[in-house]
Amino acid sequence: MIEQGVVQVEEDGSNLHPASATVDSGHFRIVEWHGRIPFTPPDPKWPGPALDNVWHMPIKLENVGIAVSDLEATIAFFTDLGLTVLGRETVSGDWADTAVGLDGNHAKIALLQTPDGNGRLELFEYIHPEAIQTEPTRPNEIGMHRVAFSVDDIDQALEIAARHGCHPLRGVATYGDVYKLTYLRGPSGIIVMLAQELTRG
Repeated sequence: MIEQGVVQVEEDGSNLHPASATVDSGHFRIVEWHGRIPFTPPDPKWPGPALDNVWHMPIKLENVGIAVSDLEATIAFFTDLGLTVLGRETVSGDWADTAVGLDGNHAKIALLQTPDGNGRLELFEYIHPEAIQTEPTRPNEIGMHRVAFSVDDIDQALEIAARHGCHPLRGVATYGDVYKLTYLRGPSGIIVMLAQELTRG
């Protein structure tokens, strides 16, 4: 696959940062580059001088943020499904205004985590500015529209969701002999996908 890259390392050991570069990422090979700017890789695991190595900035998904109309109800829904609350806070101030891009940003926040520790949700209930209620997202709308969870027992998960007034958009589907899955409408109109792997074990 040919894509845009950022770093080339010369055979003589000098690190160069191209203004632009075209990279064959399938073979970690620079096809062409333009411009030269001195560059020092921040990653201590940098492999050293080699023409065919391309440095990529380390990146990790931290969480998915969702604005909700009722923080407590949304926490109750997700914790009943098995997530745990890592922390809660109320944020405001100049730093919050700058980071989010809203004047007078003031919100209650809760950070939730899945039992395996790999997935996190950050839930926001806005105090100021006033939250804007929109039409519930539909699955075919452009943009982020759902969060997905794998569960051991989809029927049990749906029973839990139903206690919160949350039900599938249509029903539970079976994808071959691999998954049973469904989309349901959660608190604040969040679309939640639940999937049970049928081949496990």
